[in-house]
Amino acid sequence: MSFEKTYVPFTQWEKKSAQKEYTEPTDLLKKDGTLNARGWARHNVFRYDRSLVKKERLISLKEWDYYTVTDGRKQLLVSFANVGIGGFMGLRLVDLHTGEVTADSSTVFVGGKKHLPLGRIDAPGIFSGRSGKTSFSFVTGKNSRTVSYSTVHQKKKLCCELNMDIPDGLESITTVLPFKGDSTKFFMTTKQNCLSVSGTFTFGDFTYEFSKDSAFCSVDWGKVNTPRELVWYWGSGATRLKDNDGKEHIFGFELTWAIGDESHATETCIFYDGKVHKIGAVDVEDFPKGRFMESWKIISEDGRINMTMTPLYDNHSDLDLKVIARMNCHQIYGLWNGTAILDDGTVIEIKDMFAFCEYVENRW
Repeated sequence: MSFEKTYVPFTQWEKKSAQKEYTEPTDLLKKDGTLNARGWARHNVFRYDRSLVKKERLISLKEWDYYTVTDGRKQLLVSFANVGIGGFMGLRLVDLHTGEVTADSSTVFVGGKKHLPLGRIDAPGIFSGRSGKTSFSFVTGKNSRTVSYSTVHQKKKLCCELNMDIPDGLESITTVLPFKGDSTKFFMTTKQNCLSVSGTFTFGDFTYEFSKDSAFCSVDWGKVNTPRELVWYWGSGATRLKDNDGKEHIFGFELTWAIGDESHATETCIFYDGKVHKIGAVDVEDFPKGRFMESWKIISEDGRINMTMTPLYDNHSDLDLKVIARMNCHQIYGLWNGTAILDDGTVIEIKDMFAFCEYVENRW
């Protein structure tokens, strides 16, 4: 199986300067199940009604909450996904310098009853449940979020407890992308980045602690109805920077491309002190297929992102369930250097920022 035909080389890049921003509540779907909105928002203003998805399309409907926590040493992944016919819940801790996996647990369920809430990840809400020996709870308040996960893995207790800060007025990026040729397909995600997080991961007698001084969480929330085969790139990171006066700022980025029709908006932005600075389309200058541990030079069409990632670790995973699903993911962690430009023209210099960019071929 080859996905390379879907990739558009950098040299053939078309300008995608349109960035339609939504600021008022808007229905995602029309009454006939076709897509009503196409664009992006600083807060999720898109009203999603699952009942409007055509019955024959429900098999391709997918929903997820995906939490990535990293302090530059360890990466903790907490995930919940519903893929129509079933889904899974997962917890994983990996050393980002050695590749050592402390634990990697998944609980699979059949049937679509464990739907994620119809609300938004960037508004107060609760989602909790249990499947077998696994229980979970995601609770979002006005200024905080807690994530709890508990299961039994290899006959040992495996659990995590996370606490995140949500500053007043924190902006995120929600993007609705269509797919050419099918008006019932859509890709709606919210990426909420730069969340200071503390917490613990416990596996048997082993405990690892995350501190708000060094750890950030990035939340990936999705409601999508997509073609079965997809390719995407996703880069994300957060760090603390000091300006010339010694004042500390929180900087991050969200870079996603190659999914859907980006002519109305791209899923790319800079985060700076809790505010979104929208940028245009991005791409990697030289397609890294088969050379993932070489440098990645990532540039935006508007020149506001110009950074090079020097890889340190390939968090590679390869899932092959034959006709059911397949995923080949190269999630590359490395040091980023270069520049990012804010809306007011301020140039932010990035030096040895630890972050990732992944390349994924997916069939599910």
